[in-house]
Amino acid sequence: MNGLSLAFLGDAYYELWVRKYLLSLGYTKVDQLHKLKVKLTSSKAQEFMMSHFLENNLLTLEEQEAYKKGRNAAHFSRKNLSIVTYQQATGFESLVGYLSMKDEQRLEELIKIGVSLIKLG
Repeated sequence: MNGLSLAFLGDAYYELWVRKYLLSLGYTKVDQLHKLKVKLTSSKAQEFMMSHFLENNLLTLEEQEAYKKGRNAAHFSRKNLSIVTYQQATGFESLVGYLSMKDEQRLEELIKIGVSLIKLG
């Protein structure tokens, strides 16, 4: 599967994971849920998590390849986002998509590490 297809799947998987996670923490107000969801799913948050995974050698070679498929496939950027941030975030989503089909337990482990890096309050 190509990187953008994996990112397409990863985006949906991660968004749903975050929504369930926020509800499990006891948040119930829709406005607050939305703001926290955006904080965890933004391209900048995904770039931050991905950088942490790479800098700390947390990914296997297979996982790095899945990340690179998405990162290298991302050739355009939104107006308010740098190309590097966009590529890193697309790579993150590609990794999530890959692991959602290959090893959900490993994916859960990585997402929990990544989410723990972002302050919600």
